[in-house]
Amino acid sequence: MSSQEELRTIALREFARSGYGSTSLHRIAEIAGLSKSSVLYHYSSKEALLEAAIAPAIDAMDSIISAMEGLEFTQERRHAFIVRFVDFLLAHRSEVHMFINQARSLEDVPAVGRANEVVGRIAEVFGAAVNSTEDRMRFGMALGGAAYSLVTQDEFGQTESPIDETRAALVTIMTELLAPVSVSPALTVSPALTVSPVLN
Repeated sequence: MSSQEELRTIALREFARSGYGSTSLHRIAEIAGLSKSSVLYHYSSKEALLEAAIAPAIDAMDSIISAMEGLEFTQERRHAFIVRFVDFLLAHRSEVHMFINQARSLEDVPAVGRANEVVGRIAEVFGAAVNSTEDRMRFGMALGGAAYSLVTQDEFGQTESPIDETRAALVTIMTELLAPVSVSPALTVSPALTVSPVLN
């Protein structure tokens, strides 16, 4: 792993665990076994390091919602979204942790502002796809609940199920929550989807 990649990994972990405001470049350098000037050689500021740490997750989230915008929200597209969203959550837990817990306090930071904008687009797409308060709440609970359950597992050191079991459970539960009340039975999860690798 290059110094740049190592710094990005360490920074993401520390920003998620201790908070962006409470994590200094000196602390990141200390964990990496480098001097602060070495960190600044790779990243001009703490904000630049944050951008590098969370940009891949923002890009992934943007890609997921871009694939949905302007299209009718059919059952097939809903299910494809759920699978991609679950894979996104599993691949980017630390970033999701930051988006959930620090997004509002860091909204003036450009990288976090961009993340908030993408989350807003997700809300807009789903808001346009449903007609009732109940369905809007289903979307909020499914997306936010799935993200929060993974974040709290990490935050509180809960025993985690094997990744394939976690993935299958999240897909099944989100599918049940997001299936329109008028549709019965709820979509079922294809066995092929429950064993495919987590997407990056």
